[in-house]
Amino acid sequence: MKPSWWGGRGHIIFTIVVFVTLASLDNAALATIPSMVLPVAEALDTSKTAIGFLTATVIFITALSAVGWGYWGDRSDRKRLLFWGTIIWAAGSGLSSTAVVYWQLFAWQVVTAIGLGVIASVGFSVISDFVSPKRRGLAMSFWGLSQGIGGILGGLLASQLGSDDFSKALQVIAILGLAVSLLYLLTFNPPRGLREPALAELHESGAEYDYKIDPEQLKTLSKRRTNVWLILQGLSAQVAYGSLIWVPLLYQEKVMAAGYDLSTATKVGGILGAIFQIGGIFSILAGHIGDRVQRKTLRGRAIVSSIGILGAIPFFLLFFFIPLDSLEVTNGAGTATLLGEVLRNTLTNPWVAATFITSAFAVALTGADSPNWFALISDVNLPEHRGTVFGIANFANGVGRSAGNGLTGAVAGAFETALPPPLNWAVGLSFFQIFFLPTGYCYYRAAQTSPDDIMEVRSILSQRASEQPET
Repeated sequence: MKPSWWGGRGHIIFTIVVFVTLASLDNAALATIPSMVLPVAEALDTSKTAIGFLTATVIFITALSAVGWGYWGDRSDRKRLLFWGTIIWAAGSGLSSTAVVYWQLFAWQVVTAIGLGVIASVGFSVISDFVSPKRRGLAMSFWGLSQGIGGILGGLLASQLGSDDFSKALQVIAILGLAVSLLYLLTFNPPRGLREPALAELHESGAEYDYKIDPEQLKTLSKRRTNVWLILQGLSAQVAYGSLIWVPLLYQEKVMAAGYDLSTATKVGGILGAIFQIGGIFSILAGHIGDRVQRKTLRGRAIVSSIGILGAIPFFLLFFFIPLDSLEVTNGAGTATLLGEVLRNTLTNPWVAATFITSAFAVALTGADSPNWFALISDVNLPEHRGTVFGIANFANGVGRSAGNGLTGAVAGAFETALPPPLNWAVGLSFFQIFFLPTGYCYYRAAQTSPDDIMEVRSILSQRASEQPET
């Protein structure tokens, strides 16, 4: 017998908070190793390229496992899958902290990656059922922003705790994951399509939308034109996004080039990397704009995303190459001292200020991508298909992201003989911006196909609602 508050407004808000927190934590877990490249490489007596290969593999396996988790979630109890998936990645992170050689860290990070895939696809499927189409972009902006904030906090945590001992950051992430996973036991498991307007009367009557995916429907999903363009755009965009994981290292190298030691450079680079992502908060505005434009034309979300992605490119290029001249921080100082000094430099040092401004514009413009992409995936697919489609799209994202992650290190390493750090990293990161160009084109094509696909989904839901007997 469930209590009277079960499924009420307060319970739903609690559930969303738990899901958003876990989405943040899983991205924090993904960001830990890339933010400790130099300390991890030194501790395990390996190379930066090897650590780059490790992080690329983790991204790839996370994306691959998301396909299986997503399909499984579209056929079964999503809450149970989310609980056990979280336990797996938290355990993997904790065991990763015990590694004393490279292969041990690699093995435990693979376990972590398998668990992380559940949040991406199954978590998305659940969140989409809490959100109505007219507010989908705004709501998904918080979902996406939570992941960005998680990446920032994970990178900041790793760069500060892991500057001398990388195991500490991994242990903290593991403990947080295990603690929050217990909250899943109290969350509300929403009916599929809970907020779809066409199914409103069905749910109010007490009946259930009981459709589930079956293998024969996979071909239909692959033939939906907007799905194809959304998957392809992610494949190209994530090559560029994957390269950006190396930004903290770029700035760690810049700080060392300014004469500071490894520990200080790791901390300052992590702080700068976190500050430079503040522009991500504008994804809320971008999601809201996407909703407003979408209400005027069903092409709206795709158009907003295309403009944002293409407009960010010149700002990223400036961000990579602006030097950190006249940087003034205390060598060997603690995090609290360095944080204050870095913030002061942001206000008083024109080079650091210019870097902050260009990064803010770049991140703000790319912020149009995430919420509107999430919303489009929901808009053009039936409730019982969303986890699977998102899993497939997320796999394509992972392929692109791992490629961008792994290849950036290799490209920068190849340039190092002719271009000393940090210039080799700036050139390497700039090269991968070219992958945003096909992303803009894919959104242009999605703007042409999405109206028909959205209307088809709405028609099917209305037909099914009228056919379902009331209870």
